[in-house]
Amino acid sequence: MNNLTFGRYSPFNTFVHRLDPRNKLFIMTLLLVSIFLRVDTWSTALIFTGFLFLFLVITMIISKINFINLFKSLGAMWVMIVFLLIIYIFIPNPNYDPSHIAFYIGGYGVNYDAFYQSGYIIFRLIMMIMITMILTSTTKPMDLTYAIEWYLTPLKLVKFPSHIVAMTLSIALRFIPTLLDETHRIMKAQASRGVDFNHGGLIKRLSAIVSLIIPLFVSAIGRSEELSNAMEARGYDPYGKRSRYRVLRFGWNDLVGLLIGLVIFGGLLAAIIIDKNFIKIDLIYWIFGVKPLF
Repeated sequence: MNNLTFGRYSPFNTFVHRLDPRNKLFIMTLLLVSIFLRVDTWSTALIFTGFLFLFLVITMIISKINFINLFKSLGAMWVMIVFLLIIYIFIPNPNYDPSHIAFYIGGYGVNYDAFYQSGYIIFRLIMMIMITMILTSTTKPMDLTYAIEWYLTPLKLVKFPSHIVAMTLSIALRFIPTLLDETHRIMKAQASRGVDFNHGGLIKRLSAIVSLIIPLFVSAIGRSEELSNAMEARGYDPYGKRSRYRVLRFGWNDLVGLLIGLVIFGGLLAAIIIDKNFIKIDLIYWIFGVKPLF
Protein backbone atom coordinates (compact mmCIF):
# COMPACT_ATOMS: atom_id res chain seq x y z
CA MET A 1 0.00 0.00 0.00
CA ASN A 2 2.85 2.37 0.66
CA ASN A 3 4.02 1.77 -2.90
CA LEU A 4 1.18 3.83 -4.34
CA THR A 5 2.52 7.13 -5.64
CA PHE A 6 -0.64 9.08 -6.39
CA GLY A 7 -0.29 12.56 -4.92
CA ARG A 8 3.47 12.35 -4.28
CA TYR A 9 5.37 15.31 -5.71
CA SER A 10 8.86 14.56 -7.05
CA PRO A 11 11.11 17.66 -6.89
CA PHE A 12 12.99 17.66 -10.20
CA ASN A 13 13.80 20.47 -12.62
CA THR A 14 12.45 18.98 -15.86
CA PHE A 15 10.55 20.48 -18.77
CA VAL A 16 7.25 19.15 -17.43
CA HIS A 17 7.98 20.41 -13.90
CA ARG A 18 8.58 23.94 -15.23
CA LEU A 19 5.24 24.14 -17.03
CA ASP A 20 2.64 26.54 -15.67
CA PRO A 21 0.26 24.45 -13.52
CA ARG A 22 -2.77 26.06 -15.20
CA ASN A 23 -1.45 25.07 -18.61
CA LYS A 24 -0.45 21.63 -17.33
CA LEU A 25 -3.90 20.98 -15.92
CA PHE A 26 -5.49 21.99 -19.23
CA ILE A 27 -3.15 19.74 -21.26
CA MET A 28 -3.75 16.77 -18.97
CA THR A 29 -7.51 17.32 -19.27
CA LEU A 30 -7.18 17.28 -23.06
CA LEU A 31 -5.25 14.02 -22.89
CA LEU A 32 -7.83 12.47 -20.56
CA VAL A 33 -10.61 13.42 -22.96
CA SER A 34 -8.56 12.05 -25.88
CA ILE A 35 -8.28 8.68 -24.16
CA PHE A 36 -12.04 8.17 -24.04
CA LEU A 37 -12.88 9.52 -27.50
CA ARG A 38 -13.85 6.64 -29.74
CA VAL A 39 -12.93 5.97 -33.36
CA ASP A 40 -15.24 3.40 -34.98
CA THR A 41 -12.50 1.76 -37.05
CA TRP A 42 -10.58 -0.47 -34.61
CA SER A 43 -7.26 -0.33 -36.44
CA THR A 44 -7.29 3.47 -36.44
CA ALA A 45 -8.21 3.48 -32.74
CA LEU A 46 -5.24 1.19 -32.05
CA ILE A 47 -2.89 3.51 -33.94
CA PHE A 48 -4.00 6.59 -32.00
CA THR A 49 -4.05 4.76 -28.66
CA GLY A 50 -0.55 3.41 -29.25
CA PHE A 51 0.70 6.86 -30.22
CA LEU A 52 -0.82 8.41 -27.10
CA PHE A 53 0.66 5.66 -24.92
CA LEU A 54 4.11 6.25 -26.45
CA PHE A 55 3.75 9.97 -25.83
CA LEU A 56 2.88 9.35 -22.15
CA VAL A 57 5.85 6.98 -21.75
CA ILE A 58 8.20 9.64 -23.19
CA THR A 59 6.64 12.26 -20.90
CA MET A 60 7.19 10.04 -17.86
CA ILE A 61 10.83 9.54 -18.87
CA ILE A 62 11.31 13.30 -19.26
CA SER A 63 9.61 13.87 -15.89
CA LYS A 64 11.87 11.23 -14.25
CA ILE A 65 8.92 9.22 -12.95
CA ASN A 66 9.82 5.71 -11.84
CA PHE A 67 8.02 3.09 -13.93
CA ILE A 68 8.34 0.56 -11.11
CA ASN A 69 5.99 2.71 -9.03
CA LEU A 70 3.52 2.69 -11.92
CA PHE A 71 3.60 -1.12 -12.12
CA LYS A 72 3.10 -1.37 -8.37
CA SER A 73 0.12 0.98 -8.58
CA LEU A 74 -1.41 -1.26 -11.24
CA GLY A 75 -1.01 -4.42 -9.16
CA ALA A 76 -4.63 -4.43 -7.98
CA MET A 77 -6.10 -4.11 -11.47
CA TRP A 78 -6.13 -7.87 -12.09
CA VAL A 79 -9.54 -8.05 -10.40
CA MET A 80 -10.92 -5.52 -12.88
CA ILE A 81 -9.31 -7.38 -15.79
CA VAL A 82 -11.00 -10.65 -14.81
CA PHE A 83 -14.32 -8.86 -14.23
CA LEU A 84 -14.23 -7.18 -17.66
CA LEU A 85 -13.30 -10.44 -19.37
CA ILE A 86 -16.26 -12.20 -17.77
CA ILE A 87 -18.62 -9.43 -18.87
CA TYR A 88 -17.43 -9.28 -22.48
CA ILE A 89 -17.14 -13.06 -22.88
CA PHE A 90 -20.42 -14.25 -21.40
CA ILE A 91 -22.75 -11.32 -22.21
CA PRO A 92 -23.85 -11.58 -25.86
CA ASN A 93 -23.05 -8.60 -28.06
CA PRO A 94 -24.82 -8.34 -31.45
CA ASN A 95 -21.99 -6.16 -32.79
CA TYR A 96 -19.45 -8.99 -32.60
CA ASP A 97 -18.51 -10.59 -35.90
CA PRO A 98 -19.57 -14.30 -35.72
CA SER A 99 -16.60 -15.27 -37.91
CA HIS A 100 -14.12 -14.10 -35.23
CA ILE A 101 -14.55 -17.05 -32.85
CA ALA A 102 -11.43 -17.76 -30.79
CA PHE A 103 -12.55 -20.97 -29.06
CA TYR A 104 -15.64 -22.67 -27.63
CA ILE A 105 -16.68 -23.24 -23.99
CA GLY A 106 -19.26 -26.01 -23.88
CA GLY A 107 -20.67 -25.04 -27.25
CA TYR A 108 -20.57 -21.29 -26.47
CA GLY A 109 -18.28 -19.41 -28.87
CA VAL A 110 -15.84 -16.93 -27.31
CA ASN A 111 -15.20 -14.07 -29.74
CA TYR A 112 -11.87 -12.36 -30.32
CA ASP A 113 -13.70 -9.03 -29.98
CA ALA A 114 -14.37 -9.78 -26.30
CA PHE A 115 -10.64 -9.87 -25.54
CA TYR A 116 -10.06 -6.81 -27.66
CA GLN A 117 -12.80 -4.76 -25.98
CA SER A 118 -11.73 -5.63 -22.43
CA GLY A 119 -8.04 -5.11 -23.23
CA TYR A 120 -8.79 -1.77 -24.86
CA ILE A 121 -10.64 -0.55 -21.74
CA ILE A 122 -7.87 -1.73 -19.40
CA PHE A 123 -5.29 -0.03 -21.63
CA ARG A 124 -7.17 3.26 -21.45
CA LEU A 125 -7.44 3.00 -17.65
CA ILE A 126 -3.67 2.47 -17.46
CA MET A 127 -3.10 5.60 -19.54
CA MET A 128 -5.48 7.51 -17.28
CA ILE A 129 -3.39 6.50 -14.25
CA MET A 130 -0.23 7.54 -16.13
CA ILE A 131 -1.66 11.02 -16.82
CA THR A 132 -2.68 11.38 -13.17
CA MET A 133 0.80 10.35 -12.01
CA ILE A 134 2.43 12.85 -14.37
CA LEU A 135 0.24 15.66 -13.08
CA THR A 136 0.63 14.93 -9.36
CA SER A 137 4.34 14.02 -9.56
CA THR A 138 5.36 17.20 -11.40
CA THR A 139 3.05 19.77 -9.75
CA LYS A 140 3.29 21.08 -6.22
CA PRO A 141 0.02 20.88 -4.26
CA MET A 142 -0.12 24.64 -3.77
CA ASP A 143 0.48 25.25 -7.48
CA LEU A 144 -2.29 22.81 -8.29
CA THR A 145 -4.54 24.70 -5.86
CA TYR A 146 -3.75 27.94 -7.66
CA ALA A 147 -4.52 26.36 -11.05
CA ILE A 148 -7.89 24.99 -9.88
CA GLU A 149 -8.76 28.31 -8.25
CA TRP A 150 -7.81 30.19 -11.43
CA TYR A 151 -10.17 28.06 -13.51
CA LEU A 152 -12.94 28.58 -10.95
CA THR A 153 -12.50 32.38 -10.95
CA PRO A 154 -15.57 33.09 -13.17
CA LEU A 155 -17.76 31.37 -10.56
CA LYS A 156 -16.87 34.09 -8.06
CA LEU A 157 -19.46 36.25 -9.84
CA VAL A 158 -22.16 34.02 -8.34
CA LYS A 159 -20.46 34.01 -4.91
CA PHE A 160 -19.02 30.53 -5.38
CA PRO A 161 -16.20 29.85 -2.83
CA SER A 162 -13.62 28.90 -5.46
CA HIS A 163 -10.62 29.37 -3.15
CA ILE A 164 -12.13 27.17 -0.44
CA VAL A 165 -12.95 24.41 -2.96
CA ALA A 166 -9.46 24.60 -4.47
CA MET A 167 -7.80 24.50 -1.06
CA THR A 168 -9.96 21.52 -0.02
CA LEU A 169 -8.97 19.60 -3.16
CA SER A 170 -5.31 20.44 -2.62
CA ILE A 171 -5.35 19.26 1.00
CA ALA A 172 -7.14 16.06 -0.04
CA LEU A 173 -4.46 15.35 -2.68
CA ARG A 174 -1.71 16.21 -0.21
CA PHE A 175 -2.99 13.82 2.46
CA ILE A 176 -3.47 10.80 0.19
CA PRO A 177 0.18 9.63 0.50
CA THR A 178 0.19 10.58 4.20
CA LEU A 179 -2.85 8.41 4.90
CA LEU A 180 -1.35 5.57 2.87
CA ASP A 181 1.82 5.71 4.96
CA GLU A 182 -0.28 5.86 8.12
CA THR A 183 -2.30 2.82 6.98
CA HIS A 184 0.88 0.86 6.33
CA ARG A 185 2.23 1.81 9.77
CA ILE A 186 -1.00 0.75 11.52
CA MET A 187 -1.06 -2.56 9.60
CA LYS A 188 2.47 -3.33 10.80
CA ALA A 189 1.58 -2.39 14.37
CA GLN A 190 -1.55 -4.57 14.34
CA ALA A 191 0.32 -7.46 12.69
CA SER A 192 2.89 -7.33 15.50
CA ARG A 193 -0.03 -7.76 17.92
CA GLY A 194 -1.24 -10.90 16.14
CA VAL A 195 -3.81 -9.47 13.70
CA ASP A 196 -3.82 -11.41 10.41
CA PHE A 197 -5.09 -9.43 7.39
CA ASN A 198 -4.43 -12.14 4.80
CA HIS A 199 -5.86 -15.35 6.25
CA GLY A 200 -8.96 -16.58 8.01
CA GLY A 201 -12.69 -16.56 7.35
CA LEU A 202 -14.97 -13.66 6.55
CA ILE A 203 -15.71 -12.75 10.19
CA LYS A 204 -12.02 -12.81 11.11
CA ARG A 205 -11.06 -10.63 8.17
CA LEU A 206 -13.84 -8.14 8.95
CA SER A 207 -12.61 -7.84 12.54
CA ALA A 208 -9.07 -7.32 11.22
CA ILE A 209 -10.30 -4.55 8.93
CA VAL A 210 -12.13 -2.90 11.83
CA SER A 211 -8.91 -2.94 13.84
CA LEU A 212 -7.32 -1.05 10.92
CA ILE A 213 -10.10 1.42 10.09
CA ILE A 214 -10.78 2.72 13.60
CA PRO A 215 -7.15 3.77 14.37
CA LEU A 216 -6.91 5.22 10.85
CA PHE A 217 -9.99 7.38 11.38
CA VAL A 218 -8.69 8.52 14.78
CA SER A 219 -5.33 9.42 13.24
CA ALA A 220 -6.95 11.23 10.27
CA ILE A 221 -9.20 13.29 12.56
CA GLY A 222 -6.21 14.15 14.76
CA ARG A 223 -4.14 15.27 11.76
CA SER A 224 -7.00 17.38 10.39
CA GLU A 225 -7.39 19.08 13.78
CA GLU A 226 -3.66 19.80 13.95
CA LEU A 227 -3.76 21.24 10.42
CA SER A 228 -6.73 23.48 11.17
CA ASN A 229 -5.06 24.75 14.37
CA ALA A 230 -1.83 25.46 12.48
CA MET A 231 -3.67 27.36 9.72
CA GLU A 232 -5.65 29.35 12.28
CA ALA A 233 -2.50 30.17 14.30
CA ARG A 234 -0.88 31.55 11.12
CA GLY A 235 -3.83 33.83 10.45
CA TYR A 236 -5.32 31.98 7.50
CA ASP A 237 -8.57 33.58 6.34
CA PRO A 238 -10.28 31.80 3.41
CA TYR A 239 -12.37 34.91 2.64
CA GLY A 240 -9.52 37.40 2.87
CA LYS A 241 -7.72 38.97 -0.07
CA ARG A 242 -4.55 36.99 -0.72
CA SER A 243 -1.25 37.86 -2.37
CA ARG A 244 1.30 35.45 -3.82
CA TYR A 245 5.04 35.24 -3.31
CA ARG A 246 5.59 33.60 -6.70
CA VAL A 247 3.56 34.83 -9.64
CA LEU A 248 3.07 32.19 -12.33
CA ARG A 249 3.56 33.32 -15.94
CA PHE A 250 2.93 31.70 -19.31
CA GLY A 251 6.30 31.08 -21.06
CA TRP A 252 7.66 29.58 -24.27
CA ASN A 253 7.82 26.11 -22.77
CA ASP A 254 4.11 26.41 -21.93
CA LEU A 255 3.38 27.37 -25.53
CA VAL A 256 5.24 24.27 -26.77
CA GLY A 257 3.41 22.00 -24.33
CA LEU A 258 0.04 23.54 -25.23
CA LEU A 259 0.67 23.11 -28.97
CA ILE A 260 1.59 19.44 -28.46
CA GLY A 261 -1.59 18.80 -26.50
CA LEU A 262 -3.74 20.62 -29.06
CA VAL A 263 -2.14 18.73 -31.96
CA ILE A 264 -2.83 15.36 -30.32
CA PHE A 265 -6.41 16.27 -29.43
CA GLY A 266 -7.07 17.92 -32.80
CA GLY A 267 -5.66 14.98 -34.75
CA LEU A 268 -7.87 12.51 -32.91
CA LEU A 269 -10.91 14.76 -33.27
CA ALA A 270 -10.29 15.11 -37.02
CA ALA A 271 -10.00 11.34 -37.38
CA ILE A 272 -13.32 10.85 -35.56
CA ILE A 273 -15.11 13.42 -37.74
CA ILE A 274 -13.74 11.94 -40.99
CA ASP A 275 -14.46 8.39 -39.81
CA LYS A 276 -18.08 9.16 -38.93
CA ASN A 277 -19.06 11.45 -41.79
CA PHE A 278 -16.92 10.68 -44.81
CA ILE A 279 -14.88 7.47 -45.01
CA LYS A 280 -13.75 4.72 -42.69
CA ILE A 281 -10.05 5.25 -42.06
CA ASP A 282 -8.04 2.04 -41.85
CA LEU A 283 -4.54 3.28 -41.06
CA ILE A 284 -3.00 -0.17 -40.62
CA TYR A 285 -4.14 -1.24 -44.09
CA TRP A 286 -3.22 2.13 -45.61
CA ILE A 287 0.30 2.23 -44.10
CA PHE A 288 1.33 -1.44 -44.04
CA GLY A 289 -0.96 -2.99 -46.64
CA VAL A 290 -2.13 -5.59 -44.07
CA LYS A 291 -5.82 -6.15 -43.44
CA PRO A 292 -6.38 -6.30 -39.64
CA LEU A 293 -8.57 -8.89 -37.94
CA PHE A 294 -10.97 -6.31 -36.49
